[in-house]
Amino acid sequence: MIVTPEITLILMMAAGGFALVVMILLLMVARAAGRAAQATAPLTNQMEYLNQRVQTIGDGQQQLAGGLTHVSEAQAAQQNNMLKLMEARLAAVQEQMTLNLTTNAKTTANSLGELQQRLVTIDKAQDNIQKLSGDVLSLQDILANKQTRGAFGEIQLQEIVSKALPSDAYAWQATLSNGKRADCLIHLPNPPGPIVIDSKFPLEAYEALRNAKTELDTRDAVKFMRTSVKAHIKAISEKYIIEGETADGAIMFLPSEAVYAELHSNFPELIREGFEARVWIVSPTTCMATLNTMRAILKDARMREQAGAIRTALRQLHRDVELVVDRVDKLNTHFNQARKDIEGISTAAERAGKRAHKLDNFDFEEIEALDPVAPLPKL
Repeated sequence: MIVTPEITLILMMAAGGFALVVMILLLMVARAAGRAAQATAPLTNQMEYLNQRVQTIGDGQQQLAGGLTHVSEAQAAQQNNMLKLMEARLAAVQEQMTLNLTTNAKTTANSLGELQQRLVTIDKAQDNIQKLSGDVLSLQDILANKQTRGAFGEIQLQEIVSKALPSDAYAWQATLSNGKRADCLIHLPNPPGPIVIDSKFPLEAYEALRNAKTELDTRDAVKFMRTSVKAHIKAISEKYIIEGETADGAIMFLPSEAVYAELHSNFPELIREGFEARVWIVSPTTCMATLNTMRAILKDARMREQAGAIRTALRQLHRDVELVVDRVDKLNTHFNQARKDIEGISTAAERAGKRAHKLDNFDFEEIEALDPVAPLPKL
């Protein structure tokens, strides 16, 4: 319980009122004392006891007042400490909140920056998607027209052939003796001879097969596909296989791996009919493999054509090697003679050095003893 100054004042007033009542009682007793002193002797003693109790109560009241004052002071100090503690905690919380807000602001700013970059990337991707969609629509428009679709197949065929073969190994739109013009004519040696590659693209039949919903639609699409491919096989066989002029076969190029896979998966009889008509159906992938084989054939044929020139060059090289060997032998002979001359010069120089050394140490007395006929004149 919190003891406030108001409560302390009320307690002090109550104690004063109680003391006043006691004093009034004492006065009344004193008045009655004259009437019956003997009868009031016990009462006097009782009054003294009461007076002592009042004194004790007064002392207790003073102690209580001091205790209340102390409690009030302690409470004020505690309240002051509590306020300081709360202020300190509030300051710490405020500082932490400021730090958190600053950190969150930086994090938010970074996140917004990253989000902005991602939005820019998404915008670029969206632009690329739109451009790609436009390209796809353009490709669909190209493939929807037979002439442009044929040009598309020819361009793809040109790209593959130009990468696989040398430029002098093929010709575009070559006219044959029957007046037919081939998309590509590969100049292979005999045998097998020049071979024609013609680009065909049965797109309508393939799309009808892919878009068939009912069994009737599927049957019609299968029939359409067989009819289209058979017509292409027949046309190539009749136009581009000429005995004595071209190879005993031709190639039908399909510029779509999907159409090629569809034929091999669900129309094997068309592949067999192509074999029987000597028309080989290829896709971009298998066409590249076929052209690589042709390149090896061309290389082997050209090497055979150049075999005579190679043998002549080898004979010339052998003669040149023999000349080099002969000249090396002659040079070796000159080296041996020069070595002998150098050894003779070295021996003569060594003898001359010895004689010079003897002359340098020669004594004139030895000369007189050796030559008595011609003594040296005396000075």
